[in-house]
Amino acid sequence: MKKLVALLLAGLMLIGVLGVSAEAAEPAVGGEIIYGSSTEISGDWAHGAIWTNNASDNMIRGLMNDYGTIAFDQGGAMVLNKSVTESVEQVENEDGTKTFTVKIYQDLVFNDGTPINAKHFVASVLLFAHPTLIALGSKSTAADFFVGGDTYKSGETPAFKGVRLIDDYTYALTIVKDYLPYFYDLSYASLSPLSINMWLGDTYDVKDDGEGAYIVGDMAIATLAFRVADVRFRSEGRVTAGPYNLVSYDKGAKQAVLEINPNYKGNFEGQKPHVQKLIIVKTEEATQFDALKTGGINLINGLTGGDDVNAALDMVAEGGFQTVNYERNGYGKLMFQCDFGPSQFKAVRHSIAHLLNRPEFANTFTGGFGALVHGPYGLAMWMYKESEEELNEKLNTYPYSLDDATKLLVEDGWTLDAEGKEWTAGLRYKKVSAEEAGQYEHNVTLADGTVLMPLIIEWASTEANPVSELLATMLAQNPDVATVGMEIRQSIMTFPELLNWMYRDKTVGEQYGVPKFGMYNLATNFTPIYDMSFSWTSDPEKVALGYNSNFLFDEQLDKLSMDMVYGVTSDDVEGYRKLWVDYIDLWNELLPEIPLYSNVYYSIFADKLKGYTESSLWDFESSIVYAWIEE
Repeated sequence: MKKLVALLLAGLMLIGVLGVSAEAAEPAVGGEIIYGSSTEISGDWAHGAIWTNNASDNMIRGLMNDYGTIAFDQGGAMVLNKSVTESVEQVENEDGTKTFTVKIYQDLVFNDGTPINAKHFVASVLLFAHPTLIALGSKSTAADFFVGGDTYKSGETPAFKGVRLIDDYTYALTIVKDYLPYFYDLSYASLSPLSINMWLGDTYDVKDDGEGAYIVGDMAIATLAFRVADVRFRSEGRVTAGPYNLVSYDKGAKQAVLEINPNYKGNFEGQKPHVQKLIIVKTEEATQFDALKTGGINLINGLTGGDDVNAALDMVAEGGFQTVNYERNGYGKLMFQCDFGPSQFKAVRHSIAHLLNRPEFANTFTGGFGALVHGPYGLAMWMYKESEEELNEKLNTYPYSLDDATKLLVEDGWTLDAEGKEWTAGLRYKKVSAEEAGQYEHNVTLADGTVLMPLIIEWASTEANPVSELLATMLAQNPDVATVGMEIRQSIMTFPELLNWMYRDKTVGEQYGVPKFGMYNLATNFTPIYDMSFSWTSDPEKVALGYNSNFLFDEQLDKLSMDMVYGVTSDDVEGYRKLWVDYIDLWNELLPEIPLYSNVYYSIFADKLKGYTESSLWDFESSIVYAWIEE
């Protein structure tokens, strides 16, 4: 009953806020909001997540950088950014390619007052796809979709044929036919401006002599390496074009301060911010509500666990705070890496799923503020809402069963002990080929050369994480795991270190390049563009860029992930939905991850913040632009 009343109250509060914002006079500009982030800021400000994609960094980048020619509205639909884009024209060419011609307005400026024109939009593609930037670690793949991207990235041609600078306020992008049709094709037209002067220097420029756009200036690695590294992490004096300017960043305190950009024209609806200052700080879960009560922070978003949600609702009942809630466009999960060790075998992944009581886990963790999902989707997705009944009929729910877990292992050959004899108790082993054995550290080689793999699952989890703690209790320490002949070994680490292992990032340490952990617990949120293309690629170059971090190489899953977006036109909604269901169905069978829950998110904030709304498709950086302070 408490939860139901809370939901009703939250809904009434939201209606009240919307009503006030519709009737009230223009709010005053001023005040500050201290945002408590659960993710530590790294200070990598290169927009577009070119190198890293830390959640807090990404949010701050979103506050600093706007002016994309295409935007997402409150419902997640793609729309023209009316503050930036005068027009977009689409032409289907005879050779199967498609050209988008975009005209921008002539009154745009960066936060330092310098004019923005078409070359600054084109520069965002040219720079990060340039072979020099790729050599410096840029993970941009945008160039792959435009004609001439391959020869530009390789350095064979200095001009980018499919990226054209038409005039001072018009650019054109031609899409290769291999990536057409595309369900989200309007996104191809979207670029956002980049300060050429900040990134490269005042002697650089962008030109187009008729063969494609290109960068003018010395692009040698020796010339740019230090400057690019500096600009990535530069805070003071950063040239951007969004609602807020980054005023300062304290690396030691992991705190960023942003203030309104007076030169900001407005978002896609012309909306400008009214909250003068935003302070982003790292908060600890154990003390976040104390910080909220004392004013150390004013807003926490994305609360998920039942304990946290109930604590937030209690604070609202006491007065001085408000909440908004919404279904999550994502899910929590156990992720497997499927190219080495026991987790490379589907039967093992299935067996682990049968050894975790997922309904109980989801209910315990969310406290009733969420639900169980059986694939890579969230409760908020329109595809899920329209396909729920069909998915219920198709998907394996992997109910808790010691018998099923055992049977799967026996059928898959996990029938031996450490000496190669028939298994009776303890740890199970399986005879494996040299390819299957790989570099797995726990393999045993018998005198006759036979390689046995023990059923040891190395699990990487993050520190001070309630999901990890619950998994340790309900899975790793579950007596049935030992009974079935399996051992799950937990290693606790920071989230950045977990990502190093997950992405096998040798650039920060050679040890990360050797596969070690077969299982991780983390979560995924989706953007309005549900595009899983390349998520299951076997292309070594794309895998090296971070695609297919599950290292599951299945041709049919790869094909479905591509067909789902590249096999339908943007107006074929039902065709997309059907392919999405097929994709979810196969994913559920291969089980590269075990879905744990999808939440109802709660955000709590001091009631001095007015007009603040939030949803799975309308995040903090979008919502705060519409809010204001009343002390």
